[in-house]
Amino acid sequence: MNHKVAFSFADGKTLFFPVQPNEILLDAALRNGINIPLDCREGVCGTCQGRCESGDYSQDYVDEEALSNQDLQQRKMLTCQTRVKSDAAFYFDFASSLCSASAPEQLSGKVTEVRQVSASTAILHLDLDLGTTGLLDFLPGQYARLLIPGTQSRRSYSFANRPSDSNQLQFLIRLLPDGVMSNYIRERCQVGDEIALEAPLGAFYLRHVAKPLILVAGGTGLSALLGMLDELAERGCAQPVHLYYGVRDAADLCERTRIAAYAERIPGFRYTEVVSDPSPQWAGKRGYIAEHFDTSELRDAPIDMYVCGPPPMVESIKSWLQTQALETVHLYYEKFTESNI
Repeated sequence: MNHKVAFSFADGKTLFFPVQPNEILLDAALRNGINIPLDCREGVCGTCQGRCESGDYSQDYVDEEALSNQDLQQRKMLTCQTRVKSDAAFYFDFASSLCSASAPEQLSGKVTEVRQVSASTAILHLDLDLGTTGLLDFLPGQYARLLIPGTQSRRSYSFANRPSDSNQLQFLIRLLPDGVMSNYIRERCQVGDEIALEAPLGAFYLRHVAKPLILVAGGTGLSALLGMLDELAERGCAQPVHLYYGVRDAADLCERTRIAAYAERIPGFRYTEVVSDPSPQWAGKRGYIAEHFDTSELRDAPIDMYVCGPPPMVESIKSWLQTQALETVHLYYEKFTESNI
């Protein structure tokens, strides 16, 4: 049985729509033509927040930077993480006119290749079918939400490439011991499979390059940075670029040949691998990425730093930068919550 939901806005307008059982509130709003401002859809950015004025609800995940404990006690919520359990009413502190923005495109791609590139990672290649509508335009660093074939589950993955004229897409997929996408990749995924997706999404993307760049990847956060590096290699880059890539175990390192090739296409490209829990045989850098930053490199001149990875890694780097008082570093980051299912 559907729940009836009301969205009220600061300009006095109220919109009503049905929400299906266990449906994410944001998905229901978009399905009914109410385009709430959004960004990450992962409970991190806080863009889609409102306040529940009546009714019962639960939230899947809320990052503490998006909503504090006090916010939660005041029944503030994120529409991208909320599931209503009854008829409910929500208030948003902005005008209803902001809801007229277009929703992400609903698209379909065909699997052209799937390949395991490390012990814990596969790379999925899709050929996007846009018919005569042209190119999917996205910014390197953004992501798409994929509907896993044979299920109703969606997962978000950063583009691991820049836009191409032929609409070829790549995604790094973390392989869990037992996960909806992981099991599909290992057990059922075949060339020719159709995968529905919505894109582009996200506010983490490569800005105009006018300073030296430091790119920091944790695990499959590498995906977004590969897209940025493809863009830099294709368009040219007059600034030095240093990629730091951290994983838990050396077996998790992937796309190393691809990364090494950037040195031939991007002048001044440097690459540092860091393994946090290596075997005794690992001869490279150990520990956490921030322990291996070159502080002289960071203090010499203004720098743009892009960080993509799990929240603990992102938080550790933010804390390290604050401790070092590196005011010349402009930080852009994307912290994703890796699904455990």
